[in-house]
Amino acid sequence: MTKKLELLEEHRSFDGTQLKYRHYSEVLGCDMTFSLFLPNKEKFEAPPLIWWLSGLTCTDDNFTHKAGAQKRAAEIGLALLMPDTSPRGDDVADDVDWDLGQGAGFYVNAMQEPWARNFQMYDYIVTELTGIVREEFGLTGSESIMGHSMGGHGALVIGLRNPGRFRSISAFAPIVNPMEVPWGQKAFDAYLGENRESWPEWDATKLLAEHDGTQAPILIDQGTGDSFYHEQLQPEKLAEIADGKSYPLTLRMRDGYDHSYYFIASFIDEHLEFHQKHL
Repeated sequence: MTKKLELLEEHRSFDGTQLKYRHYSEVLGCDMTFSLFLPNKEKFEAPPLIWWLSGLTCTDDNFTHKAGAQKRAAEIGLALLMPDTSPRGDDVADDVDWDLGQGAGFYVNAMQEPWARNFQMYDYIVTELTGIVREEFGLTGSESIMGHSMGGHGALVIGLRNPGRFRSISAFAPIVNPMEVPWGQKAFDAYLGENRESWPEWDATKLLAEHDGTQAPILIDQGTGDSFYHEQLQPEKLAEIADGKSYPLTLRMRDGYDHSYYFIASFIDEHLEFHQKHL
């Protein structure tokens, strides 16, 4: 299943290598980019892999440039994979609003046109990009997944829908109940349709409530100064379900922190160390 990869950037970083690639995605029907950090291969021949899924309006560059994750990942031997957040291009459907369309894929498989032709982000992550990094970079070992905001939603949903694949899941300020908040409702109406029968399979609160498989530990950090916290995020909903099921979920409220990458950079090392314990 070899895909032609075009190397766009290569940077030495903290005794590892930060890479950026472009490739044509057959699943999404357009060119896509992704970033990959690899620790020193002489020290870590077969590093475990952590996926990072970014939030609304982001590309794969936001985490790479702003989170400051490379230093700790290099020290403890973790590979980091950062996909883009949606299909992109002149021929790809888009919307004038910033929270729908390109940059706002929500990590679902769209069922409605004009979105269904390209917006198959779940399959892209779980199948196509997975195959690429396993085949091209030999990253066939243990995996964990994490993300921020919309990407936190994606990490939770993908992690819970694939029990046994990911050893642990973490998120910064995730959208945990998209069926019941404005961001999620807008995206789900567009991508999935007004018939809500399919919505629960893309909602972490519904998935966790029904989950009876392998329990990958979950870590969530939420800033109390986050302007989106009360209306869009509401991580307590997921924590309450986990508590009722004795599911291993830790929710940490971070006093005064907002929704930005200043928040993520403040605690990213702790998330990497959390994952390393389970990898």
